[in-house]
Formats: sequence, structure tokens, C-alpha cells
Amino acid sequence: MITAPIANGINPYRLSVAPMLDWTDRHFRYLVRLISRQTRFYTEMVVDQTILLGNRPKLLDFSPEEHPVALQLGGSVPEKLAEAARIGEAWGYDEINLNLGCPSERVQGGGFGACLMLEPDLVAESMAAMRQAVKIPVTAKHRLGVDEVEDYRYMARFVEKLAGVRVEVFIVHARKAYLKGLSPAENRAIPPLRYDWVYQLKQDFPHLTIVLNGGVRTLEEAQAHLAKVDGVMLGRAVYEDPFVLEPADRMLFGEAHATTRLEVAQAMLRYAEAQLERGTPLWAIARHMLNLFKGQPRGRLWRRILSERACRRGAGVEVLQEALEQVWAGKENGTPSLMTL
Repeated sequence: MITAPIANGINPYRLSVAPMLDWTDRHFRYLVRLISRQTRFYTEMVVDQTILLGNRPKLLDFSPEEHPVALQLGGSVPEKLAEAARIGEAWGYDEINLNLGCPSERVQGGGFGACLMLEPDLVAESMAAMRQAVKIPVTAKHRLGVDEVEDYRYMARFVEKLAGVRVEVFIVHARKAYLKGLSPAENRAIPPLRYDWVYQLKQDFPHLTIVLNGGVRTLEEAQAHLAKVDGVMLGRAVYEDPFVLEPADRMLFGEAHATTRLEVAQAMLRYAEAQLERGTPLWAIARHMLNLFKGQPRGRLWRRILSERACRRGAGVEVLQEALEQVWAGKENGTPSLMTL
């Protein structure tokens, strides 16, 4: 069993992986935990009403190995958010995070996400209700602003208001959001990054934990930002190549943990066997493993085998076994040993 203790004296928010819809589910988080023991993980956003009325095991179950892991909520009704937070704490999550940054029309239609930055009083009431409901940290993930509301002073007042109800951790996506005219993907690329605003926020609120998010692709970039903020959150770079996190424990947490792609693939094969016995389809797990050998010898062959066969009805772990055998066979043709990959 993997354990994930936070290194003594190290800020537990120093490095995290962003909540990403359809990506950061329990299977991906388990995969990445094999690579880094210390990085903090966030679930996909889960709407509070869905937790209150839906299939909670399906929505909330996770493996003990995933700790530290935070539950990200979407919602805008303080009472519902408080109850969902209470359920999340009882389920074993280490943190409750409120989504104040998603600009999608569907999320806006529900009255939450980035549009809530225009309603600081409601957000403060919601955060206060969640803080009262649970003992674990309640944190906020927000943008710099929305639409024409793009003013550092507005964002600083927004943060100050939430700090007034004892919110202590702020994850800041260093772009504003456009509520109309841009897709969620465009909202992640077109609004300019303003890292200086996040740096300034830390200077103005030194007692708060400020985590920078947006556009960070490497641990070297993260390390540079950490000179000016408390933490850095990576997103798509991790999904595109999970091994971007392999040096994280050594570089950022002072822990001598190391692994190889082969070791991770073998551990995921064992994990898949256990999950298949519980009725989980192989593709639910294998889709997150497509990039495990990205840029490595026979990495494209690995991806092709999984893409073509793991999605078939009734596919079993033999698909993963064959893919591993094919990648391993590359060493006979002069490619490096997988023990170093």
C-alpha cells in the first residue's frame, strides 16, 4: 500500500494537480500517486446537488492510496454546499474546494463557477457555511476576474472578504474568464496570464496560502514560481505526460522517492485486475495510461494497443500485458531497458 505523508515542515499545497473534468477521476489519481507520493490531488468538480441526491459511492469513492486528495464542489446554495462538504469529510477527503473558476455555459446555467466572482457576498456565505460544517480545510479556486471585471483591487477585495470568514487557502488561476464568447478550452488559452497579480496577492496577504495555477508546464517553472508564492498547481501537462511529476518528491519535498515507467505500468496492471473484479471496465483505467510511455521507445505502440483494444467490451488485463510485452521487446532491438524508463 502506498502512503502519502507530507514531508515535515513542507507546505502541503506546495505542488498539486488541478481538477480536470473527465480526467482527474480516481483511476488517474491512483496512477499519478504511484509517481509522486507528495503531490496534492483534486477531484473533478462534483455538483453539490449531485452528491445530495445521486450515487455517492460512484461519485465519491477513492482508494486510500490517493491521499492527500481534495473534493472540489460546484454550487451556490450555502446549505447544500455545507451538507455536501459534510458528506465529503465523512467520506475521508482531506480538503473541500469550491470551484469559482469554471466559465462553461452549463456551469453558469447552474449559477456557480466563475460567475460567482460577481457575487462575493454569496460566496462568503457559502464558504462560511462549509467552514462551520467541517473540520478539514475549505479552500477556494478562482480566476483573476470575469468579463469586464478585471481589476486587481476587485480580486484583492474578493480574497479579503473570503479571508474574513476564515478561508486561508486560495488557488488562483492567473487568467480572467470570459463568461460569453469563449469556450472553456479558449478560456484556458486566450485570456493573458498575469502571474504578477498572483505574486502581488501573496505580498498583500502574507498570512494566506496562495497557490498559482495556469500555464505551468514543468517542475522547473513551478520551482521558479515558488520563490514568490506558496504553491503551484499543474494541469494538462501532467495528463499529457504523467512522468512530468517523477522528480517532484525529490525536487520540491526533499523525499528520495523514485520510480520507473515500467514499475508504474506493472502496478497499474495489478490495480486493473482488482478493479475489473469489481465490475470496472478496462477502458475506464487504460484511457489514463495512454501517455505513460510518451516520448519513450515504442511508446506509440503502447498507445495504439491500448487505444484499439482496451475500449472493447469485455477487454481484460491481457491487453495491458500484451502492450507491456511489446514495449519490453524493444530492448532486444537496442532500445534502453524499461527499468530506466
